[in-house]
Amino acid sequence: MELKEAAGFGAKRNIKDTVFTRLFREKKYLLQLYQALHPEDNLTTEEDLKTITLETIFLKDITNDLGFSVKDKLFILVEAQSTASVNIVVRSFMYLAHTYQEHFKETEQNLYGMKPVKIPKPELYVIFSCDTKTDKDFLILSEEFFGGEETAIEVRVKVITEKNSEGIIEQYILFTKVLDKQVIAYGYTRKAIEETLRICESYDILKEFLKEHEKEVADIMISLYSQDEIYEMYIRDIKKESEARGEALGQAIGEAKGKEAIVIEMIKNNLEPSLISTISNFSLEKINEIKERLLNNVQLANE
Repeated sequence: MELKEAAGFGAKRNIKDTVFTRLFREKKYLLQLYQALHPEDNLTTEEDLKTITLETIFLKDITNDLGFSVKDKLFILVEAQSTASVNIVVRSFMYLAHTYQEHFKETEQNLYGMKPVKIPKPELYVIFSCDTKTDKDFLILSEEFFGGEETAIEVRVKVITEKNSEGIIEQYILFTKVLDKQVIAYGYTRKAIEETLRICESYDILKEFLKEHEKEVADIMISLYSQDEIYEMYIRDIKKESEARGEALGQAIGEAKGKEAIVIEMIKNNLEPSLISTISNFSLEKINEIKERLLNNVQLANE
């Protein structure tokens, strides 16, 4: 028997995406996004689109930010799911600077030479899927941080809300609204997710995408619950399982030093380390240490 199989480890669940990034990872939906931003352009095709990875800039495992290029344009979108923080302007600027740096490396252009480098024209957007009341068309660096005073750099981030969204962007925002209402009605439960998917299908909100990826989307949505909510959900699930086996969860947790017992159960249930870290607030190093210890125990038991 394989070591991993003996330890109860299986295929990792891919829950690093948000629904936002999972949706626009597919070229057909990314093209719809571009067309919502530039409805005047009916010549661009899926082949003209290139997705750019942004999550390497910040140390986080779940990201709802998106970068892509179309010919000579560079697009960076940041989604604000819960709060309308003006720090999004700084985040967008950091993404932009990092992406340009990678662009020059990839294209092997000499920034120290006499010949002007070729640089894609940037377009920065923030999508407020949260209930944010704002009349601003743009978030502007100088206005938000320097009282409107002119500085050496300027950053302008186009604001998109439900009232000025179109096409697939509007559908995505409506999807988040439906989810929020179901969470209010049913709490952070699978029922809320099931109802969200049912309602969206009934009202043709991201219908095709959700039908194609229903199970994956449900997993992603669960992963985006807050630490405490996921932690409590997981404890409830383990408690039910342990009661079904005639075990006392409280005793098991006590013997395994509290939260570490839950982390061990998560590892055995094949949750990805990044999600375990989010739920438990344990570092990835600590989780890997526990995982290694479990593997060693299994190995010793098999010798």
